[in-house]
Amino acid sequence: MSQVLITGLGVTGDATARALVKIGYEVTVFEERDDSRHRELAKELGALGIHVTFDIPEKFPPLVITSPGWKPEHPILLAALEHGAHVMGEIEFSFMHDQQQLKAGKSAKRIWLGVTGTNGKTSTVGMVESIIKAAGKSAIACGNVGTPVIEVLTAPEFYEYLIVELSSFQLHWTSNLQLSAGALLNIDDDHLDWHGNFQNYLQAKLKIFNGAEQVLINGDDPRLHESIESLLREREITTYTLQVPQYGELGVVEDLLIDRAFTGAQNVATELAQLSDINPPAPHNVSNALAAAGLARAVGIEPDAISQGLRAFTPGHHRIEKVAHKDGITWVNDSKATNPHATNAAFAAFDSIIWIAGGLAKGADIETLVKRRHQQIRAAILIGTDRPLIKNALEKHSPETPIILIDEDPSLEGAERAKALMREVVLAASRVAHDGDTVLLAPACASMDQFQSYAQRGELFVEAVTELVGQL
Repeated sequence: MSQVLITGLGVTGDATARALVKIGYEVTVFEERDDSRHRELAKELGALGIHVTFDIPEKFPPLVITSPGWKPEHPILLAALEHGAHVMGEIEFSFMHDQQQLKAGKSAKRIWLGVTGTNGKTSTVGMVESIIKAAGKSAIACGNVGTPVIEVLTAPEFYEYLIVELSSFQLHWTSNLQLSAGALLNIDDDHLDWHGNFQNYLQAKLKIFNGAEQVLINGDDPRLHESIESLLREREITTYTLQVPQYGELGVVEDLLIDRAFTGAQNVATELAQLSDINPPAPHNVSNALAAAGLARAVGIEPDAISQGLRAFTPGHHRIEKVAHKDGITWVNDSKATNPHATNAAFAAFDSIIWIAGGLAKGADIETLVKRRHQQIRAAILIGTDRPLIKNALEKHSPETPIILIDEDPSLEGAERAKALMREVVLAASRVAHDGDTVLLAPACASMDQFQSYAQRGELFVEAVTELVGQL
């Protein structure tokens, strides 16, 4: 029986452990958080034959699968490498397992499509899934979007198309991944605390194209221009743009999404969809739709399915989600805006903003966002560890903007503490918002300093707004 060590009991680690024991591996999991919740989970996994340890082992099996967020210099990963173990991520293992099953005749061929970028990944994989389903084929969005790929591969239902959302962490740990088509949506400062600098972060994102048969990349993003030029020296690529497309591009002509990349002829342009098919038709989301359409076209999906799939797609929660409108004030949940790039996209949709921001900045440049958008910020309500970065930027570029700091109640713990914090935030916003304002939760920061996730942060915002203001 093959042995494997999995690091971390988060969503990915838990799912990977359960999947691997099911397909015949002897599984050990190392978890560094030795608390009651993880002890209880360890007991549950133990009943399945999975051994969980809270101490770094003295011996290592040949294979170690690490959870995506663990830094390469983590002591257990360094120790594993010193002992000659092969360290990889769950995505890498899943792809290799799928290829082995195919070669052994135990599985039919799957088509792997990948999406990465600083923002828009989840929306784009959802669009691709909807498009391919509209074409009458079986497809599932998976990966960083929520369901680990290994869980999909070991489930009873077979999906022909895997549309995989790929984070920079996941891509860092890949070396053999070969996609039928991969898309890079955009790039901006994010996770620099993990990668060390922007260039390392960009290089991790570009790994999506290693071995990919088709390459799609956003031609409108100035920070990708150098990468596009470099890629063009090595291979054919397809770009997409919000402008009129040239040959080899997808783009927009008046109110139509147009394909001039997959038509087979320079003088042929194919209508894929109308802007009205996209929900919402904001510029950043039109760009996502072009990427989704390009991935679908790269694997032979017909235009009718693209327009139908885009119309059927419903955006997920926590992304520019209108929660309430009362007394001329609109309340918007964009908790998924965990970096300045995403927050900037949200700002583009509104004029006068009461901005709720703060959390963990992850090394990102927030000052540029504030400098660019300060005229739209009528007041700012700041929370979290790195709120001084936002406060300093506002005081520098918009000293007249009122700033309200909201602190946690130290007498509370866990979910109650987070709930009380968000209730105070919404109360503060209700006191300063006027007719014509948008109260916008778009933190430009990660949430883990005060909330379990961006989803919990958004849910607590919606709950507090519903309680104190009302709902749509």
